[in-house]
Amino acid sequence: MTAASSDGRDRPVVLGVDAAAPGPMATVWAADEAARRGLPLLLVHAVPPQDFHALDEDRRRARRREQAYETLDRAAAAARERHPGLDVSTVVAEEVPTVALCRESARAGLVVLGTRRLSRMEEVLSTFSVTVPVSAQAHCPVVVVREPEHVTQDPPYVVVGVDGSASSAAAVDVAIGLAAERHADLRAVQVWHRPAIGRVDPQSTEQELRRLLVEATAGPRGLHPEVHVAHEVVHGHPVEELAKASEHALAVVVGRRGDGGFTGMRLGSVPHGLLHRAHCPVVTVPTPPDDGP
Repeated sequence: MTAASSDGRDRPVVLGVDAAAPGPMATVWAADEAARRGLPLLLVHAVPPQDFHALDEDRRRARRREQAYETLDRAAAAARERHPGLDVSTVVAEEVPTVALCRESARAGLVVLGTRRLSRMEEVLSTFSVTVPVSAQAHCPVVVVREPEHVTQDPPYVVVGVDGSASSAAAVDVAIGLAAERHADLRAVQVWHRPAIGRVDPQSTEQELRRLLVEATAGPRGLHPEVHVAHEVVHGHPVEELAKASEHALAVVVGRRGDGGFTGMRLGSVPHGLLHRAHCPVVTVPTPPDDGP
C-alpha cells in the first residue's frame, strides 16, 4: 500500500503537531504507518498569524517559532525512538493549521491527527479545530487517533462502512490494504436503516444487501486474498452501528461523501458522527477524482 507521487518519489505520512496534540498514540500511529509502508514521516506544526503591536512583533513571532520547533523536536524524537532509522523531517508553517495540513495532504499518502474531542460548537469556533475541516478537505486519507489507547481484539480487525457509493468503494480499497498490512481481518458493514413507512420484505432486502456487499469487496479482496473478510448487514443508524463495530477494532474506515460549503457538510454526517462516537482511530477516505472525459 505504498503511495507514490506522480514524479516517482514516495509520498510521506504527515503528522499534524501542536502544543496539545498529537498525543502519544497519534505519534505512534503515524510513525508505525510510515515505517510499515517504508515512507518518510513529515511533522507539520502550524503557527496561525496574529496581529502584534509593532514594538514587540518580532520578539513574539520569534518566541512562537522557537516553541514550535521545540514541540516538533519532541515529537520527532519520539518517532525516531520507536523506529530508529525512520526518515523524519519537520516544517513550521505560519498559517492556519487547516490550510497548512490540507496543502501538505496534496503531496501526502496519509495525514494523521490527534484529537481533543471538541464539542460541535468548539469545532466551529476554535482556530485550532482541525479534525473535521482537514478530514473534509484533504486530498488523501485522514486518520484521527484518539487518546488514550483503546483495547483491541484478537484476532485484530478493521471495520469499513459500505453503502454502494463511489466514496465507500474507495474506503474499501484503503481498509483492505490496512488489514493486509496489519495481518488483520476485515469486517465490511452495511447498515440498513429500515424505512418507517412502506412495505418491504426484510428477508429479501437483507439478502440483496448482502449480495451487493460481497460484490463491493470482491475486487479489492482479489488483491489481498490473505485477508479474511466478514460481510455484515445490520439494522439501525449508520453512526451508532459503526461505532459499536469499532469498539475493539484497529480502525474504522469510511468514505467522504458530503457536499456543500461548510466543512462538516463536505465531510458527511457518518464520518463526522464517528469522529465523536468511534472507540478507535477513524480513517476518512476522499472519493478519487473522476479521470474520465
